[in-house]
Amino acid sequence: MSASTDPIRAVSQRLDIFLAAQRSATADFGAEAELFVEAGASAVTGGKRLRGRFCIAGWRAVEEAAGPPREIPDAVLSAAASLELFHAAALIHDDIIDNSDTRRGRPAAHRALEASHRAAGWVGDAPSFGRSGAILLGDLLVAWSDDLLEEGLDAIDSGRARAARREYALMRREVTIGQFLDIAEESAFRSEPDERHAERALRVASLKSARYSIQQPLAIGAALAGADAAQRDALATFGHPVGMAFQLRDDVLGVFGDESETGKPSGDDLREGKRTVLIAYAREGLTPTARRIVDELIGDPLLDADQVAALQRTIIDSGALDRVEALITDYARQAERALNGAHLDNAAVGSLRDLARAATVRTT
Repeated sequence: MSASTDPIRAVSQRLDIFLAAQRSATADFGAEAELFVEAGASAVTGGKRLRGRFCIAGWRAVEEAAGPPREIPDAVLSAAASLELFHAAALIHDDIIDNSDTRRGRPAAHRALEASHRAAGWVGDAPSFGRSGAILLGDLLVAWSDDLLEEGLDAIDSGRARAARREYALMRREVTIGQFLDIAEESAFRSEPDERHAERALRVASLKSARYSIQQPLAIGAALAGADAAQRDALATFGHPVGMAFQLRDDVLGVFGDESETGKPSGDDLREGKRTVLIAYAREGLTPTARRIVDELIGDPLLDADQVAALQRTIIDSGALDRVEALITDYARQAERALNGAHLDNAAVGSLRDLARAATVRTT
């Protein structure tokens, strides 16, 4: 594979090879196993391959600082693709937790499995089957992610392999804790002082998204290139604020996004009761009476379009949207400064900055 190959295509091709092997390995397990494996393959289809791209960019930044561009080794492509498998697993579990019906404009995994149950005429409760099957599907994708990572690490220096495993393991632990803190916040916010809500929401954003989506993929790629301490620190100082800006943009899109672009209904985060920084800032700008009304509405899965529009207007009028946009800009500036003078490849640093802009200035 040439060094100029499009990372999105390269990661997708590596996934196709891996998934073909999984289909072959389970071909004798029957039609139900085939349904399960194909559901896993479908879950990996599409997306921006953001985590895989940051992994490759982290490798390039370190590797090409020491020499000319070269082919992307299979260890790096395998690690990048493994991140996409893990991300698909996280999304499947996330959709179950949030009772989301759609993902990327298609039925969420638990809804697709529910529909398969009905189409097959099976006995029992179809929604329960869909949820149970999707939990197991997420577990399968986590196992696949481990398998693919190890396939690549088998062929590289043991020190670099250990470093990459450590970063991968850290990512898995932190995002799982972050996911729990996210759902806990939906229940615990009433017991916390209002002035702490934004701080707590930022903690969730850091663990659930910033470290997981940007910082750790960069760290895994850098580890595969044998990064030194200074290079690791520079990439972490860059990756975390980019990840924070990425999640804050996601929060904005979760309330104001266009369904035709995001693949999810407008205002979905409001129906799901997400206690984001955007909501914390909005509450800070409201009277106690208005705050109580907002709290009663957020988390109601039956919010209609007019109620969503009213909440959107309240958030804008409170000044919360402007505050979040300013925070995104501030995080982006922090990231821009982080790589100045770092011992990293100049072309790769330029690509990292382009990726950062794509992650934070987006509509999907």
